[in-house]
Amino acid sequence: MDDQCVQLELPFEPRELLSGRDEIVVESVSKTYSGRAVVDRVSLNIFKGEVVGLLGPNGAGKTTTFYMVVGLVKPDLGMVRYNGSNISNRSMYQRARMGISYLPQEPSIFKKLSVRDNIWLILENIDLSMVERRNRLERLMHELGIAHISGNMGYSLSGGERRRVEIARALAAEPSFILLDEPFAGVDPIAVQDIQTIILQLQKKGLGLLITDHNVRETLAIVDRAYIMNLGKILVSGTAGYVANNETARKFYLGERFQLEKIQKSEPLFRA
Repeated sequence: MDDQCVQLELPFEPRELLSGRDEIVVESVSKTYSGRAVVDRVSLNIFKGEVVGLLGPNGAGKTTTFYMVVGLVKPDLGMVRYNGSNISNRSMYQRARMGISYLPQEPSIFKKLSVRDNIWLILENIDLSMVERRNRLERLMHELGIAHISGNMGYSLSGGERRRVEIARALAAEPSFILLDEPFAGVDPIAVQDIQTIILQLQKKGLGLLITDHNVRETLAIVDRAYIMNLGKILVSGTAGYVANNETARKFYLGERFQLEKIQKSEPLFRA
């Protein structure tokens, strides 16, 4: 990588539905395991064009709530809506076809395939001509700064490179939303900054992003709004600034010395 800063240009415009601005709404969802309510009547929403954080200490219920949005866990009560339609019974794959893409915490690339082939596997399942697929592949690799490693095998990638490939795979299907599970885990500080700038540029392009991550400082630095969970409930919600200065959030999660360092979205984004 050199020091030239460029703007991330996606090879598509995020899909627009005739009903207007896309929205994911979680309505009073609950989930019980072995008689214990791990999520208790939690409500939240995410609009296109914003970055939202779902945070909290271990055991707070944030992962289960996140998985209910993804489609990996079905709520016992309440529902998940997408543009007004109840999608609680839709699988993760059905939601992906609707425009909700998921980036898991665990490595999701094929280690014995090249960067190019990893992305091509997704494009093969999209209704495009061969030329359109090739053009989208080249554009995604270029804009995510991975064209120079297109022939490298998955097992040889650094944590940051792997994350870029995974994001390219998530973008291949032209989603309206991306749900990111621990995007900053397992990568070095420079790669964290790169991922932050990619997320902000995706937001600028109109995508909605939901992030759950234990790296609260890095997450609050880029989100518009955040939900802090504790003991299965929403403890505090609001803008990043409000949450960072909220006494309850500081007492139960952030700590009294927490300081928010927001990334200015007007700064040049993405390094390639």
